[in-house]
Amino acid sequence: MSEQLANVEFAHKLHEKGSHQNGSSFRLEIVEALLLAIVAVATAWSGYQSAKWDGHSAESYAQAAAYRIDGDEDLTRGGQERLQNISTFNAWLLAKTSGNVPMMKLLERRFTPEYSKAFQEWLLTDPFNDPNAQPGPSFVPGYSTRLMQEGRELRLLADEAFEKGRSSREVGEEYVRLTVFLATVLFLIAISQRFKHPKAQIGLLSVAAIATGVVVLMLISYPRA
Repeated sequence: MSEQLANVEFAHKLHEKGSHQNGSSFRLEIVEALLLAIVAVATAWSGYQSAKWDGHSAESYAQAAAYRIDGDEDLTRGGQERLQNISTFNAWLLAKTSGNVPMMKLLERRFTPEYSKAFQEWLLTDPFNDPNAQPGPSFVPGYSTRLMQEGRELRLLADEAFEKGRSSREVGEEYVRLTVFLATVLFLIAISQRFKHPKAQIGLLSVAAIATGVVVLMLISYPRA
């Protein structure tokens, strides 16, 4: 923001200085005043938009971090839950091998709802007699834990929020570049006041006017926060 304020203050000083110079034509002073006014407004607007987009970028980055933390937590818990189900299933296989039916029933009750559903579907494939059956409930098509699914969804949301933050940051940087461009326009106006010859002044002010027009068109085309 300091750069934008410096541009505005410099524009006012240039106008005050140019208005007291001897030999300056009235028309050139009018053009100069208009350019300085446009540059001042454009600089203020560019600085405002840059600050707004920086705020949006920071907000999106913070949201992405929150999504990623929650997603990683769900994926970790989902992985632990999956390992617990697999460990319980291995114990169930040992109980079945030894013919311990009460232990089998107890272990089946310890399965999570998602795994229990996959387990029942796996039993329907007659896995102990059909060599083509899935090796375990974890391999049943469509099996997924709620935590793992939510974790993956949060990861996707984190990626989207991060991309949104990156895009917002790039827009803010574009507004900052326009501020630098506007500083160049002020430099051209300041240089024009050093020349006594009207043609030199007109030439520099013409370049400044064209540059100002380009900046205004770019400001209009840029997204607004």
